[in-house]
Amino acid sequence: MNLAERYAAFKAANPTMRIRDVAAAIGSTEPELVALNVGRTATRLRTPLRDIIAEAPSLGRVMCLTRNDNVVHERKGRFENVQVEPPHGLVLGPDIDLRIFFSRWHSGFALAEPTEQGERLSLQFFDRDGTAVFKIYATDGTDRAAWTALVDKMRAADQREPLVITPYPADDADRPDCEIALDALRTDWRGLRDTHDFFPMLRKHKVGRVQALRLVGEEFVQQLATQSARAILESVAAAATPIMIFVGSPGCIQIHSGPVKRLVTTGPWFNVLDPDFNLHLRETAIASVFHVRKPTEDGDVNSIELYDARHRQIALIFGVRKPGKPELPAWREAIAGLSRPVAA
Repeated sequence: MNLAERYAAFKAANPTMRIRDVAAAIGSTEPELVALNVGRTATRLRTPLRDIIAEAPSLGRVMCLTRNDNVVHERKGRFENVQVEPPHGLVLGPDIDLRIFFSRWHSGFALAEPTEQGERLSLQFFDRDGTAVFKIYATDGTDRAAWTALVDKMRAADQREPLVITPYPADDADRPDCEIALDALRTDWRGLRDTHDFFPMLRKHKVGRVQALRLVGEEFVQQLATQSARAILESVAAAATPIMIFVGSPGCIQIHSGPVKRLVTTGPWFNVLDPDFNLHLRETAIASVFHVRKPTEDGDVNSIELYDARHRQIALIFGVRKPGKPELPAWREAIAGLSRPVAA
């Protein structure tokens, strides 16, 4: 059977399975399955795809979705304060808050899919290896005329252009722990003045992020039980403490800022189900949780960081704060209830 036949047969047997999981099950990728419907429910979009983000404010209220294998981050709102100068993009609105890496945006599609609730409109963007990097869905508050106009403007001239999937090489392994100059790393960590200096520090010392968290010591990092991810969300929900939740794909980091309220467990997923923000966290995939402290000019900034068994980042959680302002005491109190090292 060809791909279209395999997809149809598998989907018929598994009608509720999401397209991402179907693709993995039949040895394909999500954009390859989407591309099967070009000319029907899918329209191929032209590049540069950043042009769509530049015009996204015209769409009105939408839902933005960024995910990785183990967490889905959905945020409703409007695109405001949009900057798309390559190679990066920024959206700095109070609701839609994004850091975009356009070098990982290789293909895009507009979908108009029939559902029992009516037509579902979306704009979907993928990396060269077939990974979904970002999606935008229409809501009841979306300007449908503006949506149609944008899709027409961004329609690729050649709708039959083949979709080429090119895997990335495997990531380099971390250097052996014994090669990391820990005293120098700790000295530079103590000297941090901004959270944005953290990544350059790791690059300087040629150390992996989880490797650094394991090695730097309890002055800056404590490893917690994996249940701490649920516990911190339950704590801040009970106290109405506003937080920031960062979730990243290869091409986008999406941030929610504000409180979380309605927490629901569904099978392996721990969910936030609020009107404007949904989070779906696969708890069974959490292999390590760290409480991380970074010095800054505004005082210490504390985060809870979640990783899977392959040391891939799942999500980062911070207390809400503004530049020039110290961290919320309520956030530190929530963390204090967690900050106990995992028992040996």
